[in-house]
Amino acid sequence: MPSIQLHFDGPRRAVHTIVLAHGAGRGLDTPALVAISEGLAGKGIRVVRFEFPYMVQRRQDGTRRPPDRQPVLLDTWRTVIDELGADGLVIGGKSMGGRMASLVADECGVAGLVCLGYPFHPPARPEKTRTQHLADLQTPTLILQGERDRLGNRDDVAGYRLSPGIHVDWIPDGDHDLVPRKRSGRTAEENWDWAVESIAGFLDS
Repeated sequence: MPSIQLHFDGPRRAVHTIVLAHGAGRGLDTPALVAISEGLAGKGIRVVRFEFPYMVQRRQDGTRRPPDRQPVLLDTWRTVIDELGADGLVIGGKSMGGRMASLVADECGVAGLVCLGYPFHPPARPEKTRTQHLADLQTPTLILQGERDRLGNRDDVAGYRLSPGIHVDWIPDGDHDLVPRKRSGRTAEENWDWAVESIAGFLDS
C-alpha cells in the first residue's frame, strides 16, 4: 500500500498519542473531528488524522465516490499503526473510521480504542447490527455516542451484548455528529468539549 499522509496536532513528545480516522461521507476536516482533535491537542495530547484512499482520490479529482471495500480500509489502518507503532497507541475515529479501527484493534495490539458515533446499525435498519465482534473485544474501549444517534441510540444499545471493556459515554441530545438540537439548550461546541474531556480522562486511565 502506498504511504499514507498523516496530519499531526499537539506536541511531538506527548505522553499519549491517539489516531482518529474519518467517517464515510467526509474527510479529516469534518467539523466534529477538527474540534475534538484541536481540543485534545490543547490538552497536550498528540492527535494523528489521515484519510482512506477513496477520500484522497476524491480530493484529487473532485469525484464523489463510495468508501473503499473493507479489506482496503483495514489494510490502511494496519499501515498507519505500523508506521506509528502499536505500543501505547490509541486508535479510533468517527463512525466508519472508528468501526474499522475496532476490527483491527485486538489484532494489532493497540492500547485503546475511541469511537465517535459508532454505527451500531445502518440508518433505519436496527435489525442489521454491526456488533458481533464487540462482544469479545479485548481492547479497552470508549464509545462517545449521541443520545439521538440514528445509527444506535440508548434504547438500541441497551439490547446489545458488549464486552465489559467497552464504556459508552452518552452525549446529551447528540446526533451522529454529537450535535444537539437548539431546543436542548446545548451547543455542538459544548458536546464536542464533553467528548474531549471524556477522551482525555480515558487516556489517563
